[in-house]
Amino acid sequence: MRVKSFNSIREDEMRLLVEKIKVYLMSSSPMNLTDMFKSLSNDLISRAALGKKHGETEHGKKFLELLDEDVGLFFNFTLGEFVPWLGWINWLTGYNAALDKCAGKTDEIMDSIIEDHLNRGGDEGDENSEQCFVEMLLDIYKGNAPGVSIDLISLKGVILDVFAAGTETSATNLGWVMTELMRHPEVMKKLQDDIREIMQGKYNVTDDDLQKMHYLKAVIKETFRYHPPATMYFHSSREYVNLMGYDIEPKTMVLINAWAIGRDPTYWPEPEKFMPERFLNSSVDFRVFDFQLLPFGAGRRICPGLGFAASAIEHTVANLMQKFDWALPIGLKGEELDVMEKPGFTTGRKNPLIVVATKCYF
Repeated sequence: MRVKSFNSIREDEMRLLVEKIKVYLMSSSPMNLTDMFKSLSNDLISRAALGKKHGETEHGKKFLELLDEDVGLFFNFTLGEFVPWLGWINWLTGYNAALDKCAGKTDEIMDSIIEDHLNRGGDEGDENSEQCFVEMLLDIYKGNAPGVSIDLISLKGVILDVFAAGTETSATNLGWVMTELMRHPEVMKKLQDDIREIMQGKYNVTDDDLQKMHYLKAVIKETFRYHPPATMYFHSSREYVNLMGYDIEPKTMVLINAWAIGRDPTYWPEPEKFMPERFLNSSVDFRVFDFQLLPFGAGRRICPGLGFAASAIEHTVANLMQKFDWALPIGLKGEELDVMEKPGFTTGRKNPLIVVATKCYF
């Protein structure tokens, strides 16, 4: 599988993260896990997609900065969205011009990234012997993958999806996983015991090890249900349909509330309770067509980065739970931990998650 081809990148970044945490542990200093997770996600995506970390490429850093600008514009309040006949006001305010400018700059950088990889063409002696994600797509674009094809516009769209959806969503979900584990120490203890028993003193967490970590998968699924990284999905209907008595005309914007679905008591007993055990004897999974759990969407428009993101999250949480014990700063109890959300492309924590590593097992 393509996701497995990036295992060496994940292992390398996990090693760097563990070493960084050890520095804080030795000084007994609190650490900002929110920033650490964002940096980790950016580095993982950049290395997998571009072949290098974003700070090591001319275009990578600009691209990530532009994504932040794109997201900020996307979530601006505009009158035209609520009163369509007043949409012309967006031109007067400069909003539409800002969108066009940002889109143009993003497209230029993506063209440069693609051109760089086309010109490089897998040069011999390149320090990165593994194909990155862009190069895999370019192989398809150039016709080197029989039975599969992709045009340039679609290629850019997939790259943009992977960057936009892969960086912030993974970091956001990791933040919520650790938040809920800090709020529920009994869940954390059970997860640590389970992971350490499976690992039996081994250092590196492999894909085979993860397949045995059923409670880890339950914790992550429950976090996806309780804190979906994207709370709303937007789809435009292609044709007329009558749904539950409602007439939906073609090209109607349909909003799907993943947050409300994940807390619907029709499907989830005690939906306001964080309870990973609900998934231990359940076949519900976000990788198939269980529409009561939609952290990555579903159907033909399901997030293309699902496999990469899920694997990165599982590896990260498994390593953090296996190698360290965790606590909140002195004077703060788990039930008092701030869980206020912030608006944006993803629904993350409003304030950073500050924790203390209390013990290292390696």
